Amino acid sequence: MIRAGDTIENPVTGERVTFLKTSAQTGGEFVLIDTTVAPNGFVAAEHLHPYQSERFEILEGEVEFKVGGKLVTAGAGDVVVVEPGTAHRFRNVGEGEVRFRCEVRPALNFETFLVTMFGLAADGKTGKKGLPNPFRLAVIMAEHFDLVRLPSVPAWVQRTGLALGAPVGRLLGYEPTYHSRTEPERLDPAA
Repeated sequence: MIRAGDTIENPVTGERVTFLKTSAQTGGEFVLIDTTVAPNGFVAAEHLHPYQSERFEILEGEVEFKVGGKLVTAGAGDVVVVEPGTAHRFRNVGEGEVRFRCEVRPALNFETFLVTMFGLAADGKTGKKGLPNPFRLAVIMAEHFDLVRLPSVPAWVQRTGLALGAPVGRLLGYEPTYHSRTEPERLDPAA
């Protein structure tokens, strides 16, 4: 279970996330994370959250967001809000690390999804864009369909693809969650 102070890392996308407030702490209202993105780092894919909003407060560096089809470059002190159902992605366009605080509302199972995707990347089970093979991804996405979706494919088409791909993925032994061989770093090891 993720706790405040836990840090996970995605070596493929260059993202490092520290959980500041967890779903358990906020009664499911939100998750608050501190994110660092390495130079040339990026979120794995353009996506949307059908029922969640995200608020990004840039603390250091320069981040390029694509939000609803528009490019926005944000620097320290800027805030970018992504409303539910809005396609978005981000990438570090600067030469140094970028750091931002992100609040995701409501929490839903955001933590589990992030731990799964980062864990797969940390264990070398994703491609160069940070995504696992299509059958494993189908199993994960079928479980998290209310959390995250592709913006360019209608939801019914995605559901149909997942209904076909996820059972094959399960037959291959893939599960909707993944626990990395590497435990999250803890700010306070006694916690």
